Amino acid sequence: MNDETFLRLKAFFPQVNFQGLDESWFRSLWVEKTFNQYDIITEAGSIEHYFYFVLEGVQALYILNEKGQKVVLGFSYTGSPSGVFDSFIAQTASSTFLEALKPSTLLGIHLSDYHHLFEKHPEFHKWGHLFFQNVLFGRLFREVELLTMSAEQRYVTFMQRCPEELKVIPQKYLASYLNMKPETFSRLRASVTY
Repeated sequence: MNDETFLRLKAFFPQVNFQGLDESWFRSLWVEKTFNQYDIITEAGSIEHYFYFVLEGVQALYILNEKGQKVVLGFSYTGSPSGVFDSFIAQTASSTFLEALKPSTLLGIHLSDYHHLFEKHPEFHKWGHLFFQNVLFGRLFREVELLTMSAEQRYVTFMQRCPEELKVIPQKYLASYLNMKPETFSRLRASVTY
């Protein structure tokens, strides 16, 4: 891991004081993984062994409905965390897929190293608490949006808050995430300003 990558990774853990941490040991915990566009990173039915930090790319987390269609639950992108968190923490089979929508480079930490990091440096517990609290709040806000907003409101809200790199992925993924047909998404994209 080069110095620039290390600084990006450190910035992901703002609650952690890296002064007393063995930098070379911390770097050694992370492995760089690359994926081509549309590679499956984690398959439904498998157990997630890595927590990822996205260096580059966009990924979608989705399930397959009874018709075999992808139902997108969320995205990860440059600078964000990625992975199938419930499977990673519980070490149970994933019900979801994680797919690279663009060529992606991820830094991954294996579960055993993740636990060792938390044991050796308890300040990571504060980060973990805040991280999973934010995940929970994000899921709650998403449920409220899906249950209370019109398709147009969901579209505008999403487009106002999403990073630019999400705006250029195939619109069928965005439409699925927003719980609308691709035709509706296309119509809104052409007619609604945000």
